[in-house]
Amino acid sequence: MGYTDKDWLAINTIRILAADATFNANSGHPGAPMGMAPVAHVLFNKFMKFNPKNPNWVNRDRFVLSNGHGCMLQYALLHLFGYALTLDDIKNFRRVDSITAGHPEAHDTPGVEVTTGPLGQGISNAVGLAMAQAHTAATFNKDGFPLIDNYTYCFLGDGCLMEGVSSETSSLAGHLQLGNLIAVYDDNHISIDGDTNCAFTEDVVKRYESYGWHVVIVDDGDNDLEGIEKAIKECQEVKNKPSLIKLKTTIGFGSLQQGTHSVHGSALKADDIKQLKQKFGFNPEQSFVVPQDVYDQYHKHAAEGAAAEEEWNKLFASYATKYKAEHDDLARRLTGALPEGWEKNLPVYTPADAAVASRKLSEIVLTKIEGILPELVGGSADLTGSNLTRWKGAVDFQPESTGLGTYAGRYIRFGVREHGMGAIMNGMAAYGTIIPYGGTFLNFVSYAAGAVRLAALSQVRQIWVATHDSIGLGEDGPTHQPIETLAHFRALPNCMVWRPADGNETSGAYYVALTSKHTPSIIALSRQNLPQLEGSTVEKTLKGGYVLHEAEGAQVTLVSTGSEVCICIDAVKELAEKHNIKARVVSIPCFEVFDAQSKEYRLSVLPDGIPSLSVEVMSTMGWERYTHEQFGLNRFGASGAYKDVYKKFEFTPEGVAKRAIATIDFWKDVPNIRSPINRAFQQII
Repeated sequence: MGYTDKDWLAINTIRILAADATFNANSGHPGAPMGMAPVAHVLFNKFMKFNPKNPNWVNRDRFVLSNGHGCMLQYALLHLFGYALTLDDIKNFRRVDSITAGHPEAHDTPGVEVTTGPLGQGISNAVGLAMAQAHTAATFNKDGFPLIDNYTYCFLGDGCLMEGVSSETSSLAGHLQLGNLIAVYDDNHISIDGDTNCAFTEDVVKRYESYGWHVVIVDDGDNDLEGIEKAIKECQEVKNKPSLIKLKTTIGFGSLQQGTHSVHGSALKADDIKQLKQKFGFNPEQSFVVPQDVYDQYHKHAAEGAAAEEEWNKLFASYATKYKAEHDDLARRLTGALPEGWEKNLPVYTPADAAVASRKLSEIVLTKIEGILPELVGGSADLTGSNLTRWKGAVDFQPESTGLGTYAGRYIRFGVREHGMGAIMNGMAAYGTIIPYGGTFLNFVSYAAGAVRLAALSQVRQIWVATHDSIGLGEDGPTHQPIETLAHFRALPNCMVWRPADGNETSGAYYVALTSKHTPSIIALSRQNLPQLEGSTVEKTLKGGYVLHEAEGAQVTLVSTGSEVCICIDAVKELAEKHNIKARVVSIPCFEVFDAQSKEYRLSVLPDGIPSLSVEVMSTMGWERYTHEQFGLNRFGASGAYKDVYKKFEFTPEGVAKRAIATIDFWKDVPNIRSPINRAFQQII
């Protein structure tokens, strides 16, 4: 082991950089970085395998800062080890357009694996990263070719442990026996409200042992570098359990306010920083100083990482001569590209085909494409038989010791853990070799809203198979019937919300979801059967919205999604036969994709000169962007057979026709009706 003054110089440099940066920004959280600098030094300099010149090397060790408010710790490390993060970036901490945001953001900052901030997400992402590593290793490693053998390390705090999502994912990690996951719990006894005794007094060790984790306690995280190193080594030896190191630290170590909540979320005062620098042997009149010895020490380890990658590249080249198919598959996956011609496997339909629930259509798509898309890995939150997310012959992702499957299996039993499933999918997507999907009822995607939001912010590709998408689920009633859910997620930037009306639209939704490398998708699917529609095609669906039924001289446009589109088609007949009214029908299965089309195209779908009415058994919020009038459900649903529930709320051909006539009557005296697409300016996107 043999730690020297040079090690403490590096540790104290990290502490002072955190203090300087937060003081300079007059904002931030210096306490955690100052308290965790010793363990960060030991982990990054003695254990972590990475190459700062290529942050995306697939077999690098992954580091996740779940207590993301302490991000100056990570930024300091990235700078000192030679990532593309400069001292000026440190000086610009928390400033607009800097790559050192107030919480770590993966798509902005080289070396940041996942976007953390909301507590509990990071440890949950780490579970996803570890699952992806286990699966990728089981899929590609061969005798003599240990291509994938990295660890995932995670720092987390009391807040992460209090958030329920960490319980969901830690429980699953224990069941899955993820020996490649090592978490360090910063046990500093402080949260924003003060001492954790006010709200958090559980026995964390017993909790994690009951999850099936290996737990080690280090009593002096401020000084005992040898103890920290020994603990990490011990955890690496445990191959059949994830590990938690309970590390007792002093928050804000060295500050006059150390050990108190005052140093948690506020910059240190000038006099405090001055005494801190004097205490650690730095010039109190200078800021943002890094001794050359620290750079030299850390760059030496970075060079070792670059050499390790070079050796790995040779191993991968040798692998290609013996396992060409596997080599080419892994190389392709790492680019994010899909196999040539995969889309030819997507099913297409004609009106002659039978009516089928779109959840079943989704299952058909998965069954048709799973063979050609081996990176498609996913499962369901204990609703496999309802979500229809498992193809025949799928092998479960499980430790072999359970007898339930193998790590090479591609079907994940997430258990009743929607939020955990979402956060795990974020981690799996971030690993770089997998496209994850997860199933639940649309209503319960709301349980995972925190993770979905981070997926959109992180720009990761993942798919939510969200079945039972409306009052059409029937007897389960208002608690299960989504009303506001689509409006919520449609309001989320960089998130595609699909609600396909038939088989072709379902195939189109999957096509866009799978080819969009930087966007999560939610595909809302029906429980009830839907007819295959005249005029729908996969190609039209790719535009997000299109004219399904055109009528020369039409007096109204009916605009709809999902299971209500066929009702609108029937309403056209009702209007023609009983009222001598002509109507057009537009399907907009995805707002986000439709919005990305040219204004000329959108106006061809929703033109000037004709009033429009939206029809969707959901909140009408958002529909005013596309239609003049809205028919929806701005109340909770009802329990009963689905046809009776639709009838109660008048989502029938007659009910739609009645509102179409009211729309025509209201707008008949308005000259030069302008399409809602025509606006003064495009919204910021």
